[in-house]
Amino acid sequence: MSSSRGGVTASAPASRHAINFSWLVTLRWGALAGQLVTIVAVDGLMGIHLPLTPLACVLALGAASNAACIVWRRRVAVQEWMLAAVMLFDVVWLTAVLYLTGGPFNPFSFLYLVNIALAAVILPPVWTWLLVGFSVACFGGLFFAHVPLPIDHSMGHDDHPISMHVQGMWVAFGVAATFTVYFIQRVTRALARQDAELAEARAAAARHEKLASLATLAAGAAHELATPLSTIAVVAKELEGQLADQPAIGDARLIRHQVERCREILAQMSTDAGESAGEPLTTISLAALLDAALVDLPASRLRRALTPDALASLLVVPPRAVSQALRGVVKNALQASAPDGEVVVAASLEEGRWRIQVRDRGPGMTPEVLARAGEPFFTTKNDDGRDRGMGLGLFLARAVAERLGGDLAIESAAGRGTDVALTLPADGLRRFAAGDVLLPEAARR
Repeated sequence: MSSSRGGVTASAPASRHAINFSWLVTLRWGALAGQLVTIVAVDGLMGIHLPLTPLACVLALGAASNAACIVWRRRVAVQEWMLAAVMLFDVVWLTAVLYLTGGPFNPFSFLYLVNIALAAVILPPVWTWLLVGFSVACFGGLFFAHVPLPIDHSMGHDDHPISMHVQGMWVAFGVAATFTVYFIQRVTRALARQDAELAEARAAAARHEKLASLATLAAGAAHELATPLSTIAVVAKELEGQLADQPAIGDARLIRHQVERCREILAQMSTDAGESAGEPLTTISLAALLDAALVDLPASRLRRALTPDALASLLVVPPRAVSQALRGVVKNALQASAPDGEVVVAASLEEGRWRIQVRDRGPGMTPEVLARAGEPFFTTKNDDGRDRGMGLGLFLARAVAERLGGDLAIESAAGRGTDVALTLPADGLRRFAAGDVLLPEAARR
């Protein structure tokens, strides 16, 4: 997963440029439409006859360039210089339109500022200042060369030339402000969504790295502790024989039994760490999956809320990993509930995704605890002085769900219980990688 995380980080600038380029193309279509409407209105309604043929050629060139941008974006990865090149072309294109429509006396020369504002948002300072200098040069050149507006004096325009210009500036200001705000807000929202996705991807990668570390730790612990536990077992057995007629023999037997229990757990950890790494996908019914997850748990405290159709449904999953993930969630719910409290296990198919819920009516979680729920080695179950967990159940369940293309959601409030929902895609479980490492149930004891 570390390589994936690096890939996410490395691709972030490229994705950001692609988003900017996409919205720039959209904005250019809007600018073309606006220019076309303005030309038609000025020529047809205001009696100011414009050179329509050259203007049509300029607009056609702008449309062709935008179509080329769409093809370009699909074929190559968008880079920073591509954004700058398109925006520099837009300055040339706007200058050509202004040249044919009055030059610096056209109130729509205000639109130069739109490009500059957008450049300040999506381009680095070097490109932005280059665009500023180029725009100033193009605008200044219009003072020396442009086609004057052919005003029809019969329309009375010569009586109010300043009034016409000010009104045009007002319209140009509205257009420029609208385009600028619309584009910047859309780009900002798109980039915010991308940043959130990148943050989640990095968090998922970090969780998977921790999971792999835990599996390695489990295998290493099983290997390193095997020898001293074997020594303790031998000594305890000899001590038991020497204390055959003494009252302390019970303590010696307890030591030997507990050592044997430790050896069994470590042996299971070592075996599972190797088997779970390459667990294959298997077709299994939901009922069988739940049976495997709930085996040896108190059936009197568990209530299954499943429809007959759900029970008969088939899933393609790594069954051992998923059943252990569910088992960890159910055990958490049982331990959080009162001794006679009921835990509900429900399942439903919603929009192509299986949603398996585990609900308890225990004390629930405070917002502070809920914010940390799912972190490795974070647990509140030992606050009463009894060692009942390592704080890995929710962490492992979330890791398994994410590897299968799903997720784990936790809803809880103090005094109102907890609802944990494990979501799995109904037809997308082939995303599970056979090389992923899943920590076994024994490691959570």
